[in-house]
Amino acid sequence: MSDQVLPQSAGYGVVVGIGLFFSAFMLGLTAMQARYTGVSPKDSEEFTSASRSVKPGLIASGIVSAWTWAATLLQSSAVAYRYGISGPWWYAAGATVQVLLFAQLAAKLKLNAPYAHTWLEIVAVRWGTAAHLIFMFFGLATNLIVSSMLVLGGSATVTDLTGMSTIAACFLIPMGVAIYVVVGGMRSTLLCDYTHTTVLFAIILTFVFTVYVTSRYIGSISKMHFLLSEASTVAPVAGNAGGSYLTLRSKNGLIFGVINLIGNFATVFQDQAYWQRAIASRPATTVKAYLIGGLAWFAIPFTLATTLGLAAVALSAVPASSSSAQVPTASGFVPLLPTLSDAQISAGLPAPVAAAALLGKSGATAMLILLFLAVTSATSAELIAVSSIWTYDIYVRYINPKATEQQILRMSHLGVAAFALVMGIAGVIFYYIGISMGWLYTFMGVILGSAVVPIALCITWRKASKVGCLAGAVIGFIVGLVAWLATTAGLNNHVINVTTSGGNYEMLAGNLGSIGIGGIIATIVSLIWPEDYDFAATRAINLPASHHKTPAVDEGEVYVEKKAHDPSISSVVNEGPKLDNELDPAGLKKAFKFAAWSSVALTLIFMILIPLPLFGASTVYSVAGFSVWVIVGIVWAFCSAFAVVLYPLWESRTALALVSRGIIKDIFAKGSGKYVPPEAAADAQTAA
Repeated sequence: MSDQVLPQSAGYGVVVGIGLFFSAFMLGLTAMQARYTGVSPKDSEEFTSASRSVKPGLIASGIVSAWTWAATLLQSSAVAYRYGISGPWWYAAGATVQVLLFAQLAAKLKLNAPYAHTWLEIVAVRWGTAAHLIFMFFGLATNLIVSSMLVLGGSATVTDLTGMSTIAACFLIPMGVAIYVVVGGMRSTLLCDYTHTTVLFAIILTFVFTVYVTSRYIGSISKMHFLLSEASTVAPVAGNAGGSYLTLRSKNGLIFGVINLIGNFATVFQDQAYWQRAIASRPATTVKAYLIGGLAWFAIPFTLATTLGLAAVALSAVPASSSSAQVPTASGFVPLLPTLSDAQISAGLPAPVAAAALLGKSGATAMLILLFLAVTSATSAELIAVSSIWTYDIYVRYINPKATEQQILRMSHLGVAAFALVMGIAGVIFYYIGISMGWLYTFMGVILGSAVVPIALCITWRKASKVGCLAGAVIGFIVGLVAWLATTAGLNNHVINVTTSGGNYEMLAGNLGSIGIGGIIATIVSLIWPEDYDFAATRAINLPASHHKTPAVDEGEVYVEKKAHDPSISSVVNEGPKLDNELDPAGLKKAFKFAAWSSVALTLIFMILIPLPLFGASTVYSVAGFSVWVIVGIVWAFCSAFAVVLYPLWESRTALALVSRGIIKDIFAKGSGKYVPPEAAADAQTAA
């Protein structure tokens, strides 16, 4: 946009002001936790994993928050702008199934390595240092690419809406988040994620009712249908049935769906942020949390893109006040929202410009806040994820195996601050070389996809071969790059640059080559030369002293943390013993089976049973069909809001009551509200 809707001060106000607000909010939460629940992030286990005791509703809310990137809001609307109603479906479905399928890995994590801090610790114990370092490359590359997309998408939108310096935004966004992550640790970060998710749904539903109910430009589903039909008459969509925006028969939409599916497998299965939430979750409810989180998240990109992405198209068929013609096909017609360039679409601008056109400054402000909360939530997840890898997989394993509690905590804080700086630098580098969020989003599967299957096999399958999985990851990486570059050269007269390499077919070839070759090699070699691993050594990772048994493993392959975790801080109601009981192997195997059939069934529904018959039918939807499509999205959004906003409050009612009682006691009798552990209270009564 040539003229910014908001003043530059608004950009700095949101980025700096809201960042400082949440830092203060985290300080308050941390102080309240310590005083009224006995939970303190001064313990390294609590800081990095929330003592592995978080209930499913809050974990689900954290999953929704961590998976809601800038791309979730911007790229989903961009593909709706390009491909019509197929874009929101392929974006949402292609990025939901990974979280659903990850429920299987989460169940296996609790079964095979219940006390691990990172997924890389499991790789190190099972396959040794070489495998650990190779997969660490993929893990950290995932974190870097995801973080760069967050910064690029966030800074591009802030700059477009306010004129704020892109460079300043690249650094200020992660640095502001780092403050409250250092202060609060994992549990407080999840609580902050919950507040972000609550505001996120409130703003999304505001946009929904604005577009489909109150807007003077659109205002109803039937008017949206009419405007989309008019827009497709002026500029038919290449590859869509009838050139229409109102069909799932979209060739390019389907190609994007495949790219999206492959790339997001890498960014879930290899991102410590998702493992971190599995680690923090209570063992008995881990699968439940991931299934709820995945289904709830689907509504965010699907509903927002069906609203703002399509609104950006529809507004191109609405006459501006200066237009001398009212019909889009007439000469002299001036649209309210001019057609966006490919660069603007790739930068994710359809949603922000639609919000600004519909609601003016209030719409731009709401979009700015929405985007900032999404970016900061996902950024906080990435910061604490990389901090855990730095602390446990680099510092403790290779630098100081005998690190004390305070040294571990100090390194965790250092890791958060250092990676915040790295995020800013990476964002600036990509910005200057001309790589956008959209390009990076479709490219990530090319370099990350090869390790998806090997990692999954390592965690879940006793027969997985070390040689096969390492060879699959490395060879698949090379094949993916070669396929991407060769296709780019072949389709573009041997011209390879950012523009030519970002096409759908070029990215599709690289993504398929990477994940396909990696998975095939890892699986076939494992079937021909299988291992017979019993996971005894991985179950001993960081085993508390009260449970410790020396595993029969090769010397030098296993790091076992010596310090015992104090169960008195594991939750507000001293649930440490209960959590140990939830590690019953029979119960966890049952949870894995449930995760397997339910996640596979949902994947088939999302990726095959619903979209492919509709793709094959080549139907261009009437007003009635489009109405069903929109209403389903709105209802799903409401159900999701209940699942990740109201349900966590209900399941945490005991803790909330405990905090409330403590506050009331402090108000009426200063100093009497402080939490006293049950055993300490019993000792005091005995002494009395």
